[in-house]
Amino acid sequence: MARIITLIPEHARRFRRLLLALAKRQYGGVVRGIVQIALADLRLAFDMQWLYAYLHERRPSPLTRLQREMVATVVNGLIGGAR
Repeated sequence: MARIITLIPEHARRFRRLLLALAKRQYGGVVRGIVQIALADLRLAFDMQWLYAYLHERRPSPLTRLQREMVATVVNGLIGGAR
């Protein structure tokens, strides 16, 4: 089985602790798994945030709302999120 490096919330320090607190507030006190994976490497976290904002949050998004929902459904199924 492949091992994915994650950030353990109790071991976070400084800037990562601040980012975790923001994520907890945004998601109702829960730290999602993707946040733990992204914050293990801050460069990855910033790149992921940029890509998300580029695809989903800008006005002239290259994806329609339906396409974004389809991508989310496929990814959720691939990572086993809908159990």
